[in-house]
Amino acid sequence: MGIINATPDSFYAGSRFEGEDAILEQATSMLMNGADILDIGGQSTRPGSAQADAQTEIRRVIKAIEAIRRRFPDAVISIDTYRSEVAAAAVSAGASMVNDVSGGDLDSKMYATVASLKVPYICMHMRGNPGNMASLNRYEDVTAEVLEHLISKIRSCKEAGIQDVIIDPGFGFAKDINQNFEMLRKLDLFRITGAPLLVGISRKSMIYKTLNISPEESLAGTVALNMYALERGAFLLRVHDVKEARQLVTLYCKLSGNATG
Repeated sequence: MGIINATPDSFYAGSRFEGEDAILEQATSMLMNGADILDIGGQSTRPGSAQADAQTEIRRVIKAIEAIRRRFPDAVISIDTYRSEVAAAAVSAGASMVNDVSGGDLDSKMYATVASLKVPYICMHMRGNPGNMASLNRYEDVTAEVLEHLISKIRSCKEAGIQDVIIDPGFGFAKDINQNFEMLRKLDLFRITGAPLLVGISRKSMIYKTLNISPEESLAGTVALNMYALERGAFLLRVHDVKEARQLVTLYCKLSGNATG
């Protein structure tokens, strides 16, 4: 899953694309380098970020989705939003998945909307919202508590009528660096849910703060941790650098005897 942020303020400058030409250039590069899904976001969800209003978010993502759909009619597009109205508008424009960092907690209409749209739903764990989540990271056992939360969310999604649920533990969302690494070490426990597992750790602070480098210098660390995640059951990798991630997946599948990748 390749990340395309139609925003001016996402934490990694290399993921920000404004204007149809820039978005199409990045989408073309990602698809040619092996992206299976393009994840389009219209606002930053980095810790402490200010949130755009719904109409601004819709304007940003619809322009991006429509441009990609015209150029690549068969591309699989995911909308990265926690707002049901944005999700509905994006699917109408050509998106075919909803990626919700709040797992439905920030919009009570999200589950019903996704169920009516009949699209897959990525349900992530987060506490609070992007503005305050960094202060909501007290856990007795972070992995057990996140797992319990996601099991409950899967049940709620199914009860609402969502047929296809993908889970995301939410690395960096209401978790500190040590909690992120603890959860990654125990990632295989999430297999008990039976749901496909998405891991999004690309260029995040757990990498660059640990190594005392910048997000721009964090590609090698991203590849290393993504390999670890694949070994422990990750099904989808959400990344900024598709070419390197595809190479990683190809080599991993060769090692594991899965010729299809």
